[in-house]
Amino acid sequence: MSKTIQDLWYEVSEVLEEAKGIAFDGCHKIYVALDNEQVHQMASYGYGDEGSHLITSMTLTPSEMLSTIEDWYAQSCGLRFVEGVRTVAEGQDPNEGFTSLIPQGFGDFDYEDED
Repeated sequence: MSKTIQDLWYEVSEVLEEAKGIAFDGCHKIYVALDNEQVHQMASYGYGDEGSHLITSMTLTPSEMLSTIEDWYAQSCGLRFVEGVRTVAEGQDPNEGFTSLIPQGFGDFDYEDED
């Protein structure tokens, strides 16, 4: 049985309980920073500058972060996604720190065949 968007939003809400921040590039990239190092990394990438957003858990509760991410997701360009990201130990592949919460393009191409 495949997951529905409601299932995925529930999983996002669970992850937000431990999140240190959320980031949005203003188009399609939405990140949940799972440690303070990732919040600082997102800031160094320019999240929080004009046209993008970076909000920490000191500003919003997990419930407020969820509402914010849902709004960003609704406003996003095509191929949008929500990724959780945590810092991995030195020497590990940095990609191991990423967890797909809502896969890129989820639901963007769902349509029923017309006869």
